[in-house]
Amino acid sequence: MQQQTKILVMNGPNLNMLGTREPGIYGHLTLADIEAKCRSAAKASNLAIDFMQANAEGTLIDTIHDACNKFDWIIINAAGLTHTSVALRDALALFPGDVIEVHISNTHAREEFRHKSLITAISKGVVAGFGVSSYTMAISAVADITNAGA
Repeated sequence: MQQQTKILVMNGPNLNMLGTREPGIYGHLTLADIEAKCRSAAKASNLAIDFMQANAEGTLIDTIHDACNKFDWIIINAAGLTHTSVALRDALALFPGDVIEVHISNTHAREEFRHKSLITAISKGVVAGFGVSSYTMAISAVADITNAGA
């Protein structure tokens, strides 16, 4: 029997404020709402999932280190650290599984400083601009890729 694929969904700084933070950009759903949608999508695809958020860069890096050899995939919305953190990028690069970068907004349709991601080059793929559906689209991609390899 094949072991269940394990996904860690990671969320960076300020995403704990979703629902009240710039609803014109990020919508009215909370991070708890997003987690519920992710858990439902994972369950429907028979994937195991864990979910976390941290405002501290070091906590995110420690979580990635701890995820090594425990998770097959990391889906990450690194928020503002996407554009600034070489340390976070390096931690993701050492993760032995695959990484999918997600963003609620289309970062390329926003301020120029958001156009460059340090994470994209080490990611299997990027899903951005589809609101909270960006997360469930990433989970669907994991399911498709995992099932294609089975």
